[in-house]
Amino acid sequence: MGNKMILVNVLHRPIRTVVSILAVAIEVTMVLIVVGLTTGLLNDAARRTQGIGADIMVQPSGASFMFSLSSAPVPIKVGDRLAEIPHVLAVAPVLFQSDLSTRGIGVIFGIDMASWNRVSGGFVYLSGQQFQGPMDALVDDWYAKANHLKVGSTLNLLSQNFHVCGIVEHGKGSRLFIPLATAQELSSSHDKASIFFIKCTDPGYTDDTEAAILRLLPGWEIHSIRQYMSMMTSNNLPALNTFITAMIGLAVSIGFLVIFLSMYTTITERTREIGILKSLGASKGYILGIILKEASLLGVIGIIAGYLSAALVRKVLVESFPTLFVEPMSLGWAAKAAMLALLGALIGSFYPALRAARLDPVDALAYE
Repeated sequence: MGNKMILVNVLHRPIRTVVSILAVAIEVTMVLIVVGLTTGLLNDAARRTQGIGADIMVQPSGASFMFSLSSAPVPIKVGDRLAEIPHVLAVAPVLFQSDLSTRGIGVIFGIDMASWNRVSGGFVYLSGQQFQGPMDALVDDWYAKANHLKVGSTLNLLSQNFHVCGIVEHGKGSRLFIPLATAQELSSSHDKASIFFIKCTDPGYTDDTEAAILRLLPGWEIHSIRQYMSMMTSNNLPALNTFITAMIGLAVSIGFLVIFLSMYTTITERTREIGILKSLGASKGYILGIILKEASLLGVIGIIAGYLSAALVRKVLVESFPTLFVEPMSLGWAAKAAMLALLGALIGSFYPALRAARLDPVDALAYE
C-alpha cells in the first residue's frame, strides 16, 4: 500500500518530480566531472613527464613540481656541473613558457634538440622533421588534431608566428616545443633554464645520483621521476584539493535545496491527505517513512541519470577538446557521488517529513 502510494505521488506531480531528479543528476554529474577533470589533468601531466625518459628532474629552490607554476629560470651552466656527476649520462635543460593563447592547460618547452634527444631518445615524427630555424615549432599529434594543424602551418605562440616543422607522437613532456635559444630570447632569459632532466647511465644509480646532486645543489628541488609520479595527486596541491571540495559542496547543496523545497511544497499540498491517513490510524513513523522513501526513490533515479549524464558530458568534452584528458568514472567516486546525492536527498526531505509526521489530524483535515 505504502509503495503504491509513493509511486502515485511521484507520477502525480511530473514536473516537480523531473526537477528533483535533475537536481540530483546535476549533483552527481558535477562531482564526477570535476574529479575526472582534475584527476585527468594530474595523471596526464605525470604520464607525459614520465614519457620524457629521464630518471631525475632538478629545479631551483622554491620551484613548483607543476611546471606551469615554476619559478624564475637559473643559469644554464648548472647543467655542465650536473653532467660531471658520476653515473650521469646526459642532461637536458628546458625553459618553460606559458601562453594563454595555446588553447588549453599546459606549457611550451624550450629545448636544446641535441641534449633532449640524448635524454629522451628523441621524438617519434609522424610528419615533418626537427627544428631547422629559430622560429620552428614542434606540436604533438593531439594538439595538431585539436587545432587543425599540419606541417607548414603558422602557429602564433608568445605573440610570435612560428612555423610548424613537425608533428610528433604525444607523451613526451609538453605538447608544444620551440628551440631553447628562441625561448630564452623571447623571455629575456639568456643562457637560462627552468629545469634540468637527467638521464643516468643505469636506472639503478638514480638514488646515488640524486644524493650527489643534493650535495652539489643543497636546497634545490630534486626528485626522481618515481617520486614525481607519487607527488602528482590533489593531496599535494592544497589549492586544487580545496577547489574539488568546494565544487562537491556546491553540488551537494544544489541537490539538498531542490529536494528540500520540493518535499516541503509537496507536504503543504498534501496536508489533507496526511490528515486522512493519520485519522485512519497511520503512525508518525509510517508518515515519516513514506516521505523519506519518496525522496530516496527520486534520489536513486537521479543518481542513475547522473551517471549517464556524466558519461555523456565526458564524451563531449573529450571530442571537443582532444588535448583535455578526463578520467573515466571510477567505481570509488561513483559510489561516493551516489552516497553524497542520496544523503543530500534524505537530509533535504527529513524536516518536511518530520513536519508531516507531527501534523495534528484535526488541523490537517481542516486545512484548505
